[in-house]
Amino acid sequence: MKKLIILGAILATVGCTDNFDKAVDFTAVENPNLSEGSVVGQPNSSRIWLLGLEREISFFLNEVLILSELGSDNYVNTQTFYSQFLDDLDIRITDPDMRDTQFRIHRLREGAQFGLEQVGPGDPEYTEEIEAEYHFFEGMSYLYAAMYFSGLPQEELGVIVGSEQQYQDAIASFSLAIGLAPKAEYYLALARANYYLGNKPEAVAAANQALALDPAFAREALYDAANGPVNDLENALFGRATFDDFQPLPSLDFLDPKYSRLTAAQDPSVHYLKAEEAHLILAEANITSTDLLAAKSNLEDLLNLVDTREVRSINDATEGRTQVAPGTRPDNSSVVVNGRTGLVLDRQNGLIDVPSISGTSLTQAEIDALSTQDGALELLYRTRQEIFIAEGIRFVDMGIKLVVAQNEILQNPNVSEGDPSTIAVIPPFIEAVIPQLDAFTYNVAAGTVQITIDVTKILVTNKNSPFVLPFN
Repeated sequence: MKKLIILGAILATVGCTDNFDKAVDFTAVENPNLSEGSVVGQPNSSRIWLLGLEREISFFLNEVLILSELGSDNYVNTQTFYSQFLDDLDIRITDPDMRDTQFRIHRLREGAQFGLEQVGPGDPEYTEEIEAEYHFFEGMSYLYAAMYFSGLPQEELGVIVGSEQQYQDAIASFSLAIGLAPKAEYYLALARANYYLGNKPEAVAAANQALALDPAFAREALYDAANGPVNDLENALFGRATFDDFQPLPSLDFLDPKYSRLTAAQDPSVHYLKAEEAHLILAEANITSTDLLAAKSNLEDLLNLVDTREVRSINDATEGRTQVAPGTRPDNSSVVVNGRTGLVLDRQNGLIDVPSISGTSLTQAEIDALSTQDGALELLYRTRQEIFIAEGIRFVDMGIKLVVAQNEILQNPNVSEGDPSTIAVIPPFIEAVIPQLDAFTYNVAAGTVQITIDVTKILVTNKNSPFVLPFN
């Protein structure tokens, strides 16, 4: 009987002369508290909208950091709670993580543009500082599109815009922000865009401007443990404890977990633009200009800055490092990794100290010993990996790019499967070593670890490739 009633209802609906869309037009239902008019034209609405953009960048970082940290040699995923594919650099258009990451970039861009075009001009309390922030966030959407994708549309059902143009558009937005209300992080974002384009003079100039405005700045994305968004990478590194989801390369063990629970109400921030990057850009510029003396000075400045950053003392005893397969991962401070000591923490012997913004194994002695360009580049890129761990930069430095999602391909007439933007970019020298990216051997009796490949050395060996080391 139920089947007959349902079938009758369907036939009645099909037989209607009116358009079915009109019968169930859900768009006609409007919540007056959520309408455009509840925002546009309201006092202080531009500042409230800005808080929404801050929230959007936190959501975006949640998406991309999980993927990029797994896709690099920083972390291996020992469980199945997070991405199933990125550890093997299996980058698919059908992966919902591609869709969600792309979606968050679009939301950030559209939100910034709506602020510039509608919310800001309609707010009697709109300021140049808030307008500058809107330009900054629009620029960040282009910057992230360029860093992580070979191409993305910049409007609904729009044409694919390549990463080089995305960088140029980011530069334009950051320049507008700087013209309204200069901030150190605006200059650093400008420096990063020019850096990845290989524009050495422009990147150096912007990096110097950033440090001149604030030699110790750090722009952070905030997370709310009680109301969201929570810091997803913190869960993977620390919050899920004995599940051991993400495990670092042993040479990076001393930097993990960068994110650990602060309070029941607050998750740790992601510092997505910080002064350390300016020093690294300046050092690389000097190395590639064969001015090792100046590069040494830049690295010394970096060390001095890192010494001022917060180091958190935490209890990480529940993680242990070896629950999944006992004896497979180094778990005490006596372990020697590739001939180097002090890289592994003893998590079973009380509190451990972990840098929460930046940390490095770089020493003054290593800086003093620099004598060749390639040696200096290897030390620099090892340091970049350490400084930026859990921040998604190593993945970009490896020259890898994600793909346009299947939803875009199916709905956007400007995109077809097989187009360049739908095919992952993996440099051939990285593709050749994918199975070894996270590999190492651990001799428990001897207390030694040998990491199978040195990705940093591979990058420097291929420094003239268009995929990596943009100043070469």
